[in-house]
Amino acid sequence: MQEQDIPIDINAGKLLEWLINRRHCSRDWQPNVINIREKINNAIQDMPVHEGIAQLLSGTYINYFHCKKIIEILKETEVDSKNLFGRYGSQRMKDWQEIIRLYEKDNIYLAEAAQMLIRNINYEVPSFKKQIQKLEQMQNDLEKKEAEYKKSENIARTEFNTLCKQLGIPGTRIKRELMERVKELPEIYERLVKKTKAIDNVVEFYSLFVEFTLGRQHDGGCVPMIKYIIDKGNTTTYEWTYGEAPLSIDDTSMNLNFDDDEEETQKDNEIDFGDESRQEIDFGQLDDEAGINLGAEGDIDWGNIEVADGTAEEIDFNISLEESGIVVESAGVDGGVANGAEALTILDNPSTRNEFIDQLLELEAFLKLRLYEFQSVGKNNLLSMSQMQQAPPVLQLATVDSTRSMLDNVQILLTEILDSRVQHLHNMKHSPRYVDLLAANMKQKLKVTEKMVANQKLVNQRREEARNQALALQPTLKVIIQRTKELQAEIERDISKKYKNRIVHLTGGVNAL
Repeated sequence: MQEQDIPIDINAGKLLEWLINRRHCSRDWQPNVINIREKINNAIQDMPVHEGIAQLLSGTYINYFHCKKIIEILKETEVDSKNLFGRYGSQRMKDWQEIIRLYEKDNIYLAEAAQMLIRNINYEVPSFKKQIQKLEQMQNDLEKKEAEYKKSENIARTEFNTLCKQLGIPGTRIKRELMERVKELPEIYERLVKKTKAIDNVVEFYSLFVEFTLGRQHDGGCVPMIKYIIDKGNTTTYEWTYGEAPLSIDDTSMNLNFDDDEEETQKDNEIDFGDESRQEIDFGQLDDEAGINLGAEGDIDWGNIEVADGTAEEIDFNISLEESGIVVESAGVDGGVANGAEALTILDNPSTRNEFIDQLLELEAFLKLRLYEFQSVGKNNLLSMSQMQQAPPVLQLATVDSTRSMLDNVQILLTEILDSRVQHLHNMKHSPRYVDLLAANMKQKLKVTEKMVANQKLVNQRREEARNQALALQPTLKVIIQRTKELQAEIERDISKKYKNRIVHLTGGVNAL
């Protein structure tokens, strides 16, 4: 194999060191380049309009090989300045020829080209690629964040819509709509009363079972409030307590404020007492001139009362009311005024309502136990059946199906009275503070929804900006890679000429990126 057939492999990262070690370039080449770069900057200011020159000046720094191409272009544009001896009189051509001469002195151009190649391979190209990767990663992160915001928006909107659906309101003017729904409570209670009357057989079955088990009637009766509602309906708490209807009802429980104006001040609610310093109360004359004797110590002297025969008698204030013939009626007798909690109906009063629910739960637990006993098998079940032979017919005729039917009726009633909508309406009626909290909670969900929508728009905008930046960097990266490849090829050809046209390979160059 001949020598010129042996390729020369040079590591691109150590190209400059290789050139200096083989004395192609001197170590002090950099100061000379500064003067050349200044001349190039001055020469660029006076350039003819040419498409080829514009392409050369775009993308990367101008190097020696670019300058040679510029001279070739100037040979066409400055042909008119050529004299008889073949020299160009154009100052442009003279400037660029001077630049080439300075470049070729001590092979400065080769050292500069090697440094540009190393910088592009080690810094420029990786930097652009890293920026693009960072922007693409940012797009992925922002896309995930946008999906999270969308999920949070859907959750908040679903919770708000669910709560509105439970309360039966559109959710535009929340407090006022809640006020309108509170008026539905009497109708709801009426439905509960009808369904309570439908479990009359359950109450009878439970009472007979307890009486048969104990051998006597239960003290106070079983589930007395349910029995009372079955017999008399949803009466006032006063009637439930005292056993008779009140003469009048003073119900002030619906004194609620559902004003939607959150910025309402307390100014309108203040009472104007006027100028208190000038307000004096005139009680008239309370001294001797008014005819009232207050006595020495301020006691009232009632004196003696004359009777028909002219004698004076003293009034005995120690006589009992019974002796005087005055009859005082106690509260709860022959009716009275129901106010406060007593004015509320049984299902509306929080305390009696809870007691009613507890008794329903008691019935439910009893029926579940009976159903379990019916469905169980074994000696215990046979023993239980033998004991029930002496029970009333209602207990003996009970079956699994009838017990399950009674349990279903009780559970339907429990489900309705414990329904979240009914609970909300009941709490709103008896607690204005609850209304404020509920409305604030619903408005907070709306604010969260609006905030998530705004965040999605912002994130989407940032994602689009990152995408546009990445797209803008792609052409620049391509130009830098292309110019780096061209520079690498020029260096390989130049080094090849110095070694009798042997093949030169710059390993680890731009092709390895």
